[in-house]
Amino acid sequence: MTTLHLSDPFLFRQQAYIAGQWQDAADGARIAVDNPATGEIIGHVPACTRAQATQAIEGCARAQAEWKKRLPAERAAILMAWHDLILDNVDDLARIMTIEQGKVLAEARGEVRYAASFFKWFAEEARRIDGAILAPPTPGRHVLVLKEPVGVTAAITPWNFPLAMITRKCAPALAAGCGMVVKPSELTPFSALAVAVLGERAGVPAGLVSVITGMPDAVGIELSTNVTVRKLSFTGSTRVGSILMEQSAATIKRLSLELGGNAPFIVFEDADIELAVEGVMASKFRNAGQTCICANRVFVHDAIHDRFVERLMQAVAELKVGNGLEEGSTMGPLINAAAVAKVEAHVSDALDKGARYVSAPLSVEGCFVSPVVLTGVTTQMRIASEETFGPVLPIFRFDAEEDAVRMANGTPFGLASYFFTRDLDRAWRVGEALEFGMVGLNTGAISMESAPFGGVKQSGLGREGGHPGIDEFLELKSFHMGAARA
Repeated sequence: MTTLHLSDPFLFRQQAYIAGQWQDAADGARIAVDNPATGEIIGHVPACTRAQATQAIEGCARAQAEWKKRLPAERAAILMAWHDLILDNVDDLARIMTIEQGKVLAEARGEVRYAASFFKWFAEEARRIDGAILAPPTPGRHVLVLKEPVGVTAAITPWNFPLAMITRKCAPALAAGCGMVVKPSELTPFSALAVAVLGERAGVPAGLVSVITGMPDAVGIELSTNVTVRKLSFTGSTRVGSILMEQSAATIKRLSLELGGNAPFIVFEDADIELAVEGVMASKFRNAGQTCICANRVFVHDAIHDRFVERLMQAVAELKVGNGLEEGSTMGPLINAAAVAKVEAHVSDALDKGARYVSAPLSVEGCFVSPVVLTGVTTQMRIASEETFGPVLPIFRFDAEEDAVRMANGTPFGLASYFFTRDLDRAWRVGEALEFGMVGLNTGAISMESAPFGGVKQSGLGREGGHPGIDEFLELKSFHMGAARA
């Protein structure tokens, strides 16, 4: 069994946090959680029942009825206290994350700080919830537009960013006056439970936020069908997002869905090659390629293809695959055997159809997968149309701007995209032509708490972060005030 060596061992909880109480599963069932780097069992969490999910929702409704009456400044103070406690415990939270998810400690620390930033941002946004007073439509009539909290909300979060995906949803919900029931991935529940401990210490009212562990067929179905839940926020695959939309339809829930991606990364002939290589390395190999916005398809102009590949290979050769707790590791393991199998299948399919290695061949040991770069890639290969979610970088060639944009847009997904050029006219032209919710120009980093995050087409609905992030948790009410008769 993995030893965590935490400064504060109370952050590692093996119970669910339901309606203000730490609980085991009602029937005693538990889920084993392992370390993808070693295969060792880290601990166990409750496989909570559907009835316990209902209990969490009912507790949230009671707490939210009082929470929505609190002044924005009061809500902001608790969010800031939560923010401060996260920053006070960066090392412990990062260690828990690395052990259950696999990413290297430096990346885990970065995610913890990023997660905390949402509490600070939305603590400030809580004070900026404003309505409107419309011009009088007729004599004696006034119309006010009010913003009110949606009510009880739920979040289903993924394993690849087990802390940031919770705070990005929970912070705006609480700032808006809502409560939230969180179901973390069964693969990485301990980061969620640790942040719940800190929420208790920050003064979050009992029941306002629950973290309920378990399987989707028990917990997830209740969150998506319970009439008390007025909004559901989900980050994950398009397939599961579609199922959740169907399950939520009967109760007409509001939805925020951040779904699959197939991000293009275009390098034009006038690009700064060094900057482009830095950008693709930051985008592609972060978290071993297990991010929804990482470069999945790299399009390089014929004129600079060879120079770009040569410089890229130098950068890839510097990556060190290893246990995230070990000094010097820059890329950790994939989450499980299924993720490894998908990488192997994509690489095999590409090689069978004419692609070739320019890196060392794919090497697999347990859940550790070597970074791979392929050239000679075509749109007929699976890697062109499916999200790999691993450290495989396919390079496509192009010779005309129109071809690059057409290939980039040739996907049902529309989450993130990137391109590199020094031409200002092209920057506007291509930026407007790319059919994606987020576009990075001369940068491989597009995630921040102050900017809206989300996609178009089959990559989802709604936005998280930025000012629009709090609007997702607010309802508009038109208040028509007529003059009373004398």
